[in-house]
Amino acid sequence: MYFEQFYLGCLAHASYMLASEGEAVVVDPQRDVEIYLQAAQANRVRIRHIFETHLHADFISGHRELASRSGAQIYIGAEAGATFPHIAVRDGFELQVGRMRITALETPGHTPESVCLVITDEEKSPAPWAALTGDTLFLGDVGRPDLSKRHTAAQLAGMLYDSLHNKILRLADSVLVYPAHGAGSLCGRNMREERVSTIGTERLTNYALQIQSREEFAKQLTCNLPARPEYFVQDAEINRTGAAALADLPELPPVEPAELESLLAEGGIVLDVRPGEQFAAGHVAGTVNIALSGQFASWAGALLGLKSRPVLIAESQEALSEARMRLARVGLEDPRGYLKGGIEAWSVAGLPLATLAQISVEDLSRRVQSGACNVLDVRREPEWESGHIADAAWWPLDNFKVAPPEIDRTVTLAVHCKGGYRSMIACSLLQRAGFQNVVNVVGGFDAWREAKLPVVTEKPVVA
Repeated sequence: MYFEQFYLGCLAHASYMLASEGEAVVVDPQRDVEIYLQAAQANRVRIRHIFETHLHADFISGHRELASRSGAQIYIGAEAGATFPHIAVRDGFELQVGRMRITALETPGHTPESVCLVITDEEKSPAPWAALTGDTLFLGDVGRPDLSKRHTAAQLAGMLYDSLHNKILRLADSVLVYPAHGAGSLCGRNMREERVSTIGTERLTNYALQIQSREEFAKQLTCNLPARPEYFVQDAEINRTGAAALADLPELPPVEPAELESLLAEGGIVLDVRPGEQFAAGHVAGTVNIALSGQFASWAGALLGLKSRPVLIAESQEALSEARMRLARVGLEDPRGYLKGGIEAWSVAGLPLATLAQISVEDLSRRVQSGACNVLDVRREPEWESGHIADAAWWPLDNFKVAPPEIDRTVTLAVHCKGGYRSMIACSLLQRAGFQNVVNVVGGFDAWREAKLPVVTEKPVVA
């Protein structure tokens, strides 16, 4: 049996290809499906089957395009209400692929239609070898239960408890666990960095599986959930019908500097995808910086929304193409265009560049002690509660979609996150909102800790 995991770091998303005797199965495909077609060709197999473990909310699946290009059949949980051609999967559904057997378990909880796939490699053993658990069971966590329009979070959490204890945990301890997401995904809140585990390891170490009662499980899973981006609901609906092929998306038109200046004056959104250092050194005033180096697409979807039509600023044509692809992966498909000639063309046109000051944690410490600046922490609540800078205000970056923090604009505001990626985004949003005295803290809270500067753990002071 052939088995491969494809991990997309920017979305913390894992998809899979399995094959036996020339016949292949793809599970939870990403939007750009060429990677699976190339793998199938390299391994001399034909993609015949595509499984979706659920209607993904954090990314757009490529199931429809992959089915069109390969001739494969799509399988998805019967409760999904999918409108594309598919086979509706119920509990106990089995598919024989060569010497490999796939058995579906209906595991509602993360979503009503969630299924897990138990894989048996009959060449080696008649016992199950692995479980592809989708967003039902992660490594160190379980799926969030608040993504349904038809059920409350408490109802889904109860279903999830039943699915885990009545189905997943009845598998042998030796069965491998391959989830659809890893650390960094908003589909859970406590995932580990590893890419594979076992039922036995999760039984012993996963906090959610230690909770004994259904009521307590529901209580803990619905408490302090991370913010749910608005685009999650939209992505799930797109996946219910199936997204268009990437090749069908329109070309990005070039935008001249003068036109960009007019768009900004009218309140248009301009997204600068260059590295933070380049943005800080010189950028178009009023633009939002979300660098390609991190979880670019997730933050773009969460902070800008799928209906936004940003003009993109990139350092190269390759970076521009990469940005377009990543935006499409979360459903942001219709950017207005790109700045022709990039930031250099803006300068050549005689238009002004704004800058963003940056300071070290040592400099920040001196300024805080002298009262020369305020501190804004934009990390998420669990990060804040594990330790933060004394007297800092707290306003997680997720909240910027609603509004910037209510904070004194006349005093220098030093913004930090864990390592510097999110704080740069926050600084650009603050500048766009009219904050003039904003500085970015290089290295973020990680650098603060490494410098052995003081940390406190009181409850947050919300900005």
